[in-house]
Amino acid sequence: MKKRLPLLQALLIPILYALSGCGNQPTTSDQQATNQEKPADTYVSGDDYVLFERVRILDKNGFTEPQEAYSILLPTGWKSDGEIKWNAPGSSCAGTFSQLTAKSADGKFSFEIYPDVIYSWNTSQELRQFNQNNSSSSPNCAYREPMQAEQYLRDVFTREELNNAELIKIEPAQAVVEQMQQSNEESQRELMQYGAGQMQFDQTAVNAEVRWPDGREGLVVLGVTTLETVVPNIYTGTSDKIYTTQVTKRTVFTYPASEKERAINQFAVLMSSIRTNPTWSDAVKGFWKDVRGKKHIAHVGRIKMMDDQTRTIGQNAIRNGEARLRSMDSDLRNWEERQNSQDRIHTNFIKTIREVENYQDATGKVELTSAYNHAWSKGDGSTFIMSNNPNFDPAATFQDQSWKEMKKVD
Repeated sequence: MKKRLPLLQALLIPILYALSGCGNQPTTSDQQATNQEKPADTYVSGDDYVLFERVRILDKNGFTEPQEAYSILLPTGWKSDGEIKWNAPGSSCAGTFSQLTAKSADGKFSFEIYPDVIYSWNTSQELRQFNQNNSSSSPNCAYREPMQAEQYLRDVFTREELNNAELIKIEPAQAVVEQMQQSNEESQRELMQYGAGQMQFDQTAVNAEVRWPDGREGLVVLGVTTLETVVPNIYTGTSDKIYTTQVTKRTVFTYPASEKERAINQFAVLMSSIRTNPTWSDAVKGFWKDVRGKKHIAHVGRIKMMDDQTRTIGQNAIRNGEARLRSMDSDLRNWEERQNSQDRIHTNFIKTIREVENYQDATGKVELTSAYNHAWSKGDGSTFIMSNNPNFDPAATFQDQSWKEMKKVD
C-alpha cells in the first residue's frame, strides 16, 4: 500500500496538464511543423503545456478547526478565493452555502461557482401576501415563483449575476438531470419519514454560452430542483401547494472570444477535477439531517458547533471519517484519487462540452477529461499530464523517467 497524506496537510499538490493545439484545425503546412519534434527544453509553459495546481477550499466556520470541503485544479498563477458559509438553524435562510472565484494573472480568464439559491412559494393567496410583506432579505433565499433551469437562466441569472449577458446558446444537460433525480429520491424518502404528505420533485439542468459587449464570452452551467408539496388548508377545508426551488451548481467560466477552444478545454479540466471531501460532506449532511429530525432545536447561536450537542455532531462525524481514512493507509488520499469525481453532477455537466475517458495506469482505472488526445501518469494515482501534441514527451521535457503514457480503456 502507498502512504497517504494526512487529510489536512499538503494544501497544494501540483498536477501538470499539457495544453496544445487550442485553436482551429491547422493547415497542412502547420500540421507538418507541429509534427516535427522540438528539443525537449524548448516546450513552453502555456503553449505546449499548462501547470495545474490542486487548490483546497477550507470550511473555516462550521467546525472547531478548519476542515477541507473540496478541492479543484486551477492553472498555476491564478488567484482564488473560496468560502463555506453557514446560516444557523432557525434563521430565515438556514443552510450551508459554498462559493468560489478564481481569475488568471492577466485577468482574461475567470471561473466562478456561485452559492445555491432557494426560492419559496405557495398557492395560498393569504400566505403569499404575508410572506411577501414579511420576507427577510438574504442573498441565498427569496420569495419567488417556481421555475425551471432555462427560465431561471433567461429571466434571472443572465440579467442579475451576469450583468445582462446575451444568451447565444442553451441546451439541456440530461446526464445532470438523472443524477439530480437520484439525489431527490433520497430526499423524498427522508421527508416521508418525517410525515411529509404528497410531494413531487421536478429537476432540470442546462449548459449555455453567453456573450458581453466588451468581447468576452462565457460558459454557464446550472441545475434547478423544485419540490411541490400538497398541504391541507385548515381555514378553507381544501388544500394548497408549497413550492421550494433550489438553484444549484451555478458555474461560469469567462474568457476572450478569440480563446474559446482553449477555454472549453480548461473548463473541462476544472469541472472534472472537483473532488468533494466525503468526511466533510458526511458531517454537513449529518448535521442538517439531525436538525431536520429534531425541530425542537430552536437556537444554535453562531454555527462553529457552539453548543455541546451540535459540536458533538460535527466532531464525531469528522473524527469517524478521519479514522476510516487512516485505517485504509495513512498517507494516500484515496477519496481524492478514486476513478470518479465525488461530485458526479459536476462531471456530468461537461458531457455536452467534453466527454470523459477512462485511462489505465499502475494504480488502476482513472477518469480524465477527453479534451486531450494523450495522457501520462507518474503512477501515483494523482499526478497526470495531458496534451494534444503527439511529440510532447514529459519524461524528456522534465528529465523524469517515472512518467508513463496511459492507455484508454472501457
